[in-house]
Amino acid sequence: MSDLLLAPTVTEGTIPFVYGDEILQTYYKTFGDLANRTRTPLVCLHGGPGLSHDYLIPLQDLARKGVPVILYDQIGNARSTHLQHKSPEFWTIDLFIDELINLLNHFGIGDSFDLIGHSWGGTLAIEFELRRQPMGLKHIILTDSLASVALWGRSNMQLLQSFPPEVQSGIMGGMSDPEKYEVALKVFHAKHGCTVKPLPAEIKYSLDRVFGSDGDPTVAHAPILKDWSATDRLHLVRVPTFVINGRDDISQDFVVAPFFEKIQKVKWVTFERSSHMPFWEERERFMQLVGDFLAL
Repeated sequence: MSDLLLAPTVTEGTIPFVYGDEILQTYYKTFGDLANRTRTPLVCLHGGPGLSHDYLIPLQDLARKGVPVILYDQIGNARSTHLQHKSPEFWTIDLFIDELINLLNHFGIGDSFDLIGHSWGGTLAIEFELRRQPMGLKHIILTDSLASVALWGRSNMQLLQSFPPEVQSGIMGGMSDPEKYEVALKVFHAKHGCTVKPLPAEIKYSLDRVFGSDGDPTVAHAPILKDWSATDRLHLVRVPTFVINGRDDISQDFVVAPFFEKIQKVKWVTFERSSHMPFWEERERFMQLVGDFLAL
């Protein structure tokens, strides 16, 4: 039987993460055999900040191609340790980088690994490379991400112009009114977030981790990305990078163009029938192109 038809081994658990004087827990789920791998493991960084790994579950398809895939919920989110009592200043990019390093060490893959980051996850991937220059990093995939918050904000404002006033005000109000924001976000995302109908349960679950009745908006509220930009540092990215966006993406071409213009070893593909989640909207082609890139 072809390897493409074999269901990968699935494991899940938690990883102790010592931060300051606390021991936190990072939830993970892996697909494929890490112990007997013949391909470089792929670590998947979810978006938000504040979502969960669940909506990235299509990436498990890569395990059928022999690529071990590691998904996890970042600290403060979903099944990992929640820290609702922490001040907004606690939540920093370096916190999430340290958690990622802890995960790499736990699995013993720090000497050879790939990263795929979606949206905010792409920010985390780029900052890990720029701030720490990890020796084991082989490839970066930036899917539907952003080179700066200013460009992301400009894109949102531009796209919002075609929506009714109540949607515009709901989005612009942000997390100051989570209920109104969620309603507006659903309308906005139906065109620019994920166009698959009905909305996959995994995406709804991830959104509910922030906006649902039992959700926790602590991380989403934090000013982690206030004034953030990597545009003047992208020339320092050392590893081959694959930039992906969708034709109807919030990450419009001008939002991701600095990646292509400034990273030295880079490839860029726009998925013509996708918005912000081409791994759902054009799943087969997405996995084919990503798989091919990782094999380089």
